[in-house]
Amino acid sequence: MITPNTDSTFIQVKSENLGTFTWQNGTVAEVFRMTTQRAVKKFGVSVSTKREDNVCRRTWRLDDLLLSAVDETVKQVFKDAGAKVIYDCLENKYHLKLEEIAGKPEDFSAGLERLLSSAAPVIEKMILQDLYYKLQLKYEKKEGYRFADYLKELRERCG
Repeated sequence: MITPNTDSTFIQVKSENLGTFTWQNGTVAEVFRMTTQRAVKKFGVSVSTKREDNVCRRTWRLDDLLLSAVDETVKQVFKDAGAKVIYDCLENKYHLKLEEIAGKPEDFSAGLERLLSSAAPVIEKMILQDLYYKLQLKYEKKEGYRFADYLKELRERCG
């Protein structure tokens, strides 16, 4: 059962199955990932008034999905307190706010590398895997590609 809130987020999601749900007013919600023992965030459900076949043209913009993937990955690896420290360092030392990451992926990569050294590529790969998962695309490692290159390709692919 999915109960929509007034701002198109969901206050309750109960479903054993992934799938699409349609209400009488034509609103379509697609549950594309469920987690257990965790509050459902608005990024776990995409909502639109029209069903589109192109997976890249979901309701959530690519930038929103990227920020969600960044936040979820950083919090998964470093927990909430560690994520706050990383975001604070990126903002204070490298003048990069969380919401600016999508527009400045090179700066994000450089900041992560300065903060995390050799762990940065691993974190970036995890972020990209989560982003591709959210877009229902297959992530494939490409020789010579950097974080920003994957995002550029996704932008071109998704229009």
